[in-house]
Amino acid sequence: MRKMIVPILALFFISCQEDDPKPHVDSASAMEALTEYAIVNKVFQDAGNNSGDAVLSSENSASVSKISKANAEGPIITVEPLDLTTFPKTITVDYQEGVLCKDGITRKGIATIVSTNWYGIEGSEHTTTFNNYYHNDYKVEGTHYVKNLGENTDGDLQYTVVIENGKITTKMGKTINYTENSTRTWVAGSDTPFNIWDDEYMLDGTQSGVSSKGVEYSLTIEESLHFVLLPRSIKSGILDIDVANIKDIKLNYTTSTITILGQTFPFGN
Repeated sequence: MRKMIVPILALFFISCQEDDPKPHVDSASAMEALTEYAIVNKVFQDAGNNSGDAVLSSENSASVSKISKANAEGPIITVEPLDLTTFPKTITVDYQEGVLCKDGITRKGIATIVSTNWYGIEGSEHTTTFNNYYHNDYKVEGTHYVKNLGENTDGDLQYTVVIENGKITTKMGKTINYTENSTRTWVAGSDTPFNIWDDEYMLDGTQSGVSSKGVEYSLTIEESLHFVLLPRSIKSGILDIDVANIKDIKLNYTTSTITILGQTFPFGN
């Protein structure tokens, strides 16, 4: 998708600069901010998916009174205290020096989750922090908080998702900041809780951040984004984007179009 959108944005930002002798950002910085947003959003959505998966895996581990051992397919997961009833629990997910996971991403370092109850229990809260944790070459920092809101009228579980002080650092030392306040609805895969890869969910809410060059961006989900984990994609939904002084960008995943100041262009996934 990004390969198709960037040339369109380049034409737009260049023409915008010609009409505006004093733009707040140049075209390269604006495009870079959007590209970096796509990266940081993917990294933190991924962190949330894996934290939820770790809590579910921990429930399975506790039910048979054992601690998961490292293997070729995943990290070491430890649960303290190791029983089904005592909370809060601290769940440590240790990817050590690197684990190549099923989705093709190499993860290393430690994610620590403190849970007040199991993931499927209404009112449960799950707070994830990171210790020297990497998603491929990106170092991940911040706090990822999830709360189970219970079922909606359709019987789907909903979760509040809050990301505070989110930051990724590239191997070149560039930092990208990110925050999120959203609601996530689990619409498929809940009947196979120990298999994250068949999950689908709807996302609503807001996201914001600052690029490595200090360009602020913010995003509001106008129509719920429908995420699929494998293969990773957004099937539908509408996203409104503001980048610095550019405040009229709309991504429509349902129609595969991008609209900028009233002009609509197609994009491909």
